[in-house]
Amino acid sequence: MPITKNALIRYQCLDRCFRNPGKRYYLNDLLIECNKALQEFNSDSEGIARRQLYNDITFMESSQGWSIPLERIKDGRKKYFRYEDQNFSINNQPINELEAEQLKSAMQIMQRFKGLPQFKWINEILPKIDQTFNFSEDSSGIISFDNNEYLKGLEFIDPIFNAILYKKGIKIQYQSFKNPEPIYIYFSPYHLKEYNNRWFVYGKNVEYDNLINLALDRIISIEESSEHYEANDINFDEYFEDALGVSFNLEQIPEKIILRIDKSQWPYIQTKPIHGSQKVIAREENYIDICLELILNYELEAQILQFGESVEVLKPQNLRDNLKVRIKSLLKKYN
Repeated sequence: MPITKNALIRYQCLDRCFRNPGKRYYLNDLLIECNKALQEFNSDSEGIARRQLYNDITFMESSQGWSIPLERIKDGRKKYFRYEDQNFSINNQPINELEAEQLKSAMQIMQRFKGLPQFKWINEILPKIDQTFNFSEDSSGIISFDNNEYLKGLEFIDPIFNAILYKKGIKIQYQSFKNPEPIYIYFSPYHLKEYNNRWFVYGKNVEYDNLINLALDRIISIEESSEHYEANDINFDEYFEDALGVSFNLEQIPEKIILRIDKSQWPYIQTKPIHGSQKVIAREENYIDICLELILNYELEAQILQFGESVEVLKPQNLRDNLKVRIKSLLKKYN
């Protein structure tokens, strides 16, 4: 199990006490020191009881902890605690079994980023960690991510990332699906976003006032630009809060959307909500009605259509009409 902040504070405190040759720490002293350390970190802390202190010491002595060389020295009817080796410290030890397991899990997650240019260092460090702790035999194949390493445009993440970080303008050779010929765009990049296994960069084109996004798989080349970098103060967490996907702008306003979900589909939408604003407004025997507050865009329509006949739009009418047109077009292809 992971070590929490409070537990780590207690272990560090006990470690200092055990290696202090100038004072004898009895059980009550250790308890006082631990609770003092916890209150310094959080004034609202209620501290720990003796039982937790016993558990902490047991953990530190175990192989899952640090296998500390702890002495219990009798002093009359009481005992005080100290390290047999005063040079010992948990901070000087190689990682323990628990930390190795946590590192192993982290490695599995880091694998997701190793194909991205900005994270080239992961390609170098993973084999070294793997060789040191021999993780390959028992950790391969445990976890995988929906990540396309062969997606076009990944090589541009690195220069765009650095341009955002150092606030530098870039010149992009770009060819959209709609234009037969590529164009050059002088661009101030602000934010990289992944959606549906594609990468996009948000920023300002010097020729337009509004924020735009460019798909990285449509970029042909990037070079530094002498054009002035136009800074921004957009909070992108808030920017994406009211929408799915990438095709919308700041002027659009979220609308109330009511969907009717078939009972058979509801467990999937309940456990994986369409959006954070999702609320249940009615429950019947065969369906559940939910309410969302979202900007209407192409990605929202695609999300609803993927549920097929299991989801019906009740409101707003314009969204319902848009889907009706798309469904009729789809039906013609199958007729």
